[in-house]
Amino acid sequence: MGKGTLALLINGGSENWSSARWKARFDTVCRDRRVVLLPDGALDPAEVYYAAVWKPKPGELAAFTNLRVIFNLGAGVDALMADRSLPDVPLVRVAVGDLTDRMTEYVVLHVLMHHRQELYLRESQRLRRWAPKYQWAAGAITVGIMGLGTLGAASAHALRALGFRVVGWSRSAKRIDGIACHHGTEGLDAFLRETNILVCLLPLTPDTRHVLNRDVFAKLNRNSPLGAPVIVNAGRGGLQNEEDILRALDDGTLGAASLDVYETEPLPEASPFWSHPKVVLTPHNAADTDADEISKYVAQQIARFEAGGELENLVDRKRGY
Repeated sequence: MGKGTLALLINGGSENWSSARWKARFDTVCRDRRVVLLPDGALDPAEVYYAAVWKPKPGELAAFTNLRVIFNLGAGVDALMADRSLPDVPLVRVAVGDLTDRMTEYVVLHVLMHHRQELYLRESQRLRRWAPKYQWAAGAITVGIMGLGTLGAASAHALRALGFRVVGWSRSAKRIDGIACHHGTEGLDAFLRETNILVCLLPLTPDTRHVLNRDVFAKLNRNSPLGAPVIVNAGRGGLQNEEDILRALDDGTLGAASLDVYETEPLPEASPFWSHPKVVLTPHNAADTDADEISKYVAQQIARFEAGGELENLVDRKRGY
C-alpha cells in the first residue's frame, strides 16, 4: 500500500478548532505524507486515502473514491453517522488518555460544584451575605452516570475515590469494580431511583435522542441533602429535551443543571439557558480535543494500518458509536 494523501476537513469555529493549527500539527507528525486542508480546488480526490474530520457537512466526503479510513477528531460521531453519502470505509473515533482526563475533570468539577452548594455561595457573594448552610459529606450523595464507556468509567472511579456513592447505567451490561451497574430498559428505573446527581455521557443515537426528558427527571431520587436532583450533560446536545429541562427547573422537579452541549450550537443568544439562575453553562468545552495528542494518535493508526495491523476504536455503524 503506497503513501496516500491525508485530507483534513474541519468545521469548528472556536480557537481549539483552528484549521491552521490542526494542519501544522499533522504536517509535523506526518512528515513523509502529503497533508491537505479541505476545501482544496487543486486536489485530485483520487489521491486521498485518509480523512481526519470534525463535523463535516453531508456529502463533503463522497467524492473521495479511494478513501481507506475516516478518523473523527472528536469523541462524538453523530454528525458523521447522519451523512447517508458517507463512504463505506472504517470509521475510527478518538480514544486517548488526554480526552478521558479532561472529561473526568469536567464531571468531577460540576458534581462537586453542586455538592458544595456553589450556586448558593456565589449568590451569597454577590449579595454580600454571610450565611453558610450545613455542608453534608460526599457519601450522602449518589451520582448516577449514564454511559459506561471509557469516559463514564473513568468519571465513576474518580467520584468514588472522593467518597460519593456511584451507580451506572448503560444500554448493554457492563462490569466496573466497585460500581453498581444497571443496564437496558429494565434497569433504567432502578438506576434513576438511586440517583441524586445524574451525569449523562451517552453517545447520541436514535435510541438515546431526548433521553434526558421530564419522565426521567421525575424518577430521580429526591431523598438527599440536595433536595431536588441535579443533571450534568457533557455528552451530546441531542440527548436533552431542552423545553423539559427548563420546565423541570422552574417547577422544582430539578434543582439545577450543568450543561456543556445543546441542540443548537453555538447556543443562540435568545436561549433562556444563558440567564437561568439554576443553570451552569459551558460552551461545549468539557473535553476539548488536543491537537498534539490526536494528531499523533491518527498518525500512529495510519502507520499500523499500512503495516497490516488492525485499527483501534472502530465505530459500529449499526449501533452508531
